[in-house]
Amino acid sequence: MHLKAWMWMGGLLLAGGALAQADAPTQVRSVEQADAILAEVARERAAAEASYAESEQVCYTKFFVNNCLDKAKEQRRERLADLRTREIDANYFKRKSAVELRDRELHDRNERDAAEEASRAANPPAPHADPADKPRPQPAGKLPAQRQAEHAAREKQRATEAAAEAGERARKVEAYEQKQVDAAERQKRVAEKQAERAAKRAKREADEAAKKAAEAERAKQNAQGR
Repeated sequence: MHLKAWMWMGGLLLAGGALAQADAPTQVRSVEQADAILAEVARERAAAEASYAESEQVCYTKFFVNNCLDKAKEQRRERLADLRTREIDANYFKRKSAVELRDRELHDRNERDAAEEASRAANPPAPHADPADKPRPQPAGKLPAQRQAEHAAREKQRATEAAAEAGERARKVEAYEQKQVDAAERQKRVAEKQAERAAKRAKREADEAAKKAAEAERAKQNAQGR
């Protein structure tokens, strides 16, 4: 068997082992683990594209080229589909964690505001004595409706800020995912160019072999004619 064919079969076995490991479900438990999974997915996706490019080169040297290419494409599709599932799970966990963190921060702020309001109501500031010892009219305290309106305005402002922060985090996640897609597309284009060069080289070698065989046949016939 050709050396490249042996190498190709070995690559397929390694890819199969990687797929078997990837099939095991991974439960994301932290944002750090999600980031690690996303980095691993990016590395494995690049490796899958490189392995597919090598398989294509080997397929062009075999007799049943289309059958070989179909198998290589199916293995690549299955591997990329599994990686995409892991990527989606990790990104979902990160988005869910961001929303939960925002909710906790809003809840804590609401509790602090309520405690401060209660403390001010229970301990109003003492009035200051007038230097001339003359009574001065004291400003009336805020009505409950006014305090409630101010509190609602603060909550609305905080919710707006939190929504803006969540939107920024979502844009960063989307930008990261787009970078991964762009990287995969670049890998695909590189693999296609490599496969095209391999096909041209295989055709050129086949043409040269056919030419040499024809020359040898002609020489043989000439020798027999003499």
